[in-house]
Amino acid sequence: MKFIGILSLFTMVGTCSTPKYIVKLQNLKDAIVLSDSTIVMQYANSITQNELKTHLYKFTSDDFEGRKVGEPGQKLAANYLKSYYIDEQIKSPLGSTNYYQTIPESFFSNQYKSSENVLAYIEGTENPEDIIIISAHLDHLGVNENGKINSGADDDGSGTVALLEMAQAFNLAKLDGYGPKRSILFLHLTAEEIGKRGSEYYTNHPVFPLENTIANLNIDMIGRVDDLHKNNKDYIYLIGDDRLSQELHFISEETNNTFFNIDLDYRYNALNDTNNYYSRSDHYNFALHDIPVIFYFNGEHADYHKETDTPDKINYQLLEKRTKLIFATAWQIANQDHRLAIDAENELLK
Repeated sequence: MKFIGILSLFTMVGTCSTPKYIVKLQNLKDAIVLSDSTIVMQYANSITQNELKTHLYKFTSDDFEGRKVGEPGQKLAANYLKSYYIDEQIKSPLGSTNYYQTIPESFFSNQYKSSENVLAYIEGTENPEDIIIISAHLDHLGVNENGKINSGADDDGSGTVALLEMAQAFNLAKLDGYGPKRSILFLHLTAEEIGKRGSEYYTNHPVFPLENTIANLNIDMIGRVDDLHKNNKDYIYLIGDDRLSQELHFISEETNNTFFNIDLDYRYNALNDTNNYYSRSDHYNFALHDIPVIFYFNGEHADYHKETDTPDKINYQLLEKRTKLIFATAWQIANQDHRLAIDAENELLK
């Protein structure tokens, strides 16, 4: 909501909100300069609701049987993602046609079989060692006790297809000579629904050193509208964006204010939020390693974790706009002159 955004400069600093520190924050905010303002929207506009819808209806179809961790349907879903990246000629960081980071059964309880994260990668042109991870979980709940398939269209089919469209957009830009300066890893995580185990495995066994991972933009449910926003659908919840990097917060806001004017709602970012959303999705495992994160979330709705979370209920116009926001934010982090700084290392805050 707008009043939350206006007050955020003061409320986010907590006990550090001395006049001197507020001036430093303002200086940091004023220092944000967006990169390639015209070019970024050219490629953002390649993200379309029609393509998002086509992918989502397939990804949430009965063929994938609700994508339960380690089960045949989840394997088919992982293969769908792999096939997409091969067809789009977007490489794997693992080399050749190996797009899977395999997680052995021994990592889970006996209830779950081996599974896999799916990884695709666009190498940076100037600072390829710096990694931005854009993530979403590919798994869901499988078949319920009544034999009904939990398709998980919003949770997290919406985030999954957003990654596909963003990867395509970044790849198109690179083919045209506008490749990102820093590398981008598109990380489809398994086993989120059983306790964020896919992201836990990745952070325990990173493909790229965690000290080189400068940000994680995590998407978990961005295709619907919750009850609090029935009269204001053009919103998204942002969680965690200022916890480790005030610069990330200001980049996010400047990107939105310049291109999209979505209402950025921070209510669930409060330190005393009783829902504990900050610790409930995959970004949290990256934050535990001092990697700045943003969790993009539309809030819970009546179909959350039910068989009725189906693709016909997705607002595809909103899904497109929210995906474009995340793409443009990642573009800025990837292409600005300096590496994104955590607060403890930010010269402007010292």
